[in-house]
Formats: sequence, structure tokens, C-alpha cells
Amino acid sequence: MIAGKIGASSSQQPTFRVGDERLIKLTSSAGSKVSGLLNKQGRPQGVLRVAVVGGGCSGLQYKMDLQDSPQNRDILVESAGVRVVVDPKSALYVTGSELDYSDALQEGGFKVKNPNAATSCSCGESFSA
Repeated sequence: MIAGKIGASSSQQPTFRVGDERLIKLTSSAGSKVSGLLNKQGRPQGVLRVAVVGGGCSGLQYKMDLQDSPQNRDILVESAGVRVVVDPKSALYVTGSELDYSDALQEGGFKVKNPNAATSCSCGESFSA
């Protein structure tokens, strides 16, 4: 009987908070690219996860991943037609950031403009806070 209760509780929807673009904002080009990638993967209702992890030449780096839905404790933000999720620890580092996308041949791809970054490396992939 206890196993049934555990099984029932594990099937509950994850609990997450709803935030706004003061946490993270996508430009229209980033929103279009992410929407296209989600549709291409067959998950139009999916989310873009933005996280900050240790590593890179400046100590911290961004990690982005497409997922089906928010996880427990995530903060969900809708920006440029895309649902973006950030875990509480990463939110400390990305608050006020803007995610942009460029398809330029040189220096193209996703770029994060982060007002919290004290320094960033020349490749633009990592930062320190």
C-alpha cells in the first residue's frame, strides 16, 4: 500500500514558479531559432533550459538544452514566444540577461549578454561573476 502512495506521488506534475523577462529575455531572432529547433525535434510545447555550470576559461559557463517541460523548482519565463526555464541557483547568475542569436558565419550562434558578468573570456563562452 505504501508503494502505491509513493508511485502516485511521483506521477504528480512538477512544481515551478513563473517569472518574467527581468530574469532572462530572448531577442526575436533567438526566439525564432529556439522555436524552430523545438519544432524540428517534435516538441513544439517544449522549453529551453538555460543553466550556469562551473567550467570554461573564466570559471563559469552557460549550458543550454531543449527539454519537454519544466522540472521541480524551476523558474519559467515566456519570452519571444518561447518558454525558458532556469533553476534557482542559475537564476542568481543570469538575472537581467539577454539571449541573442546570429547566423553570421563568424561569431554566429547564441550569445548571452549578462550584466552580472564581472569578466568574460575572449571566446564569449564563459564568464566570472
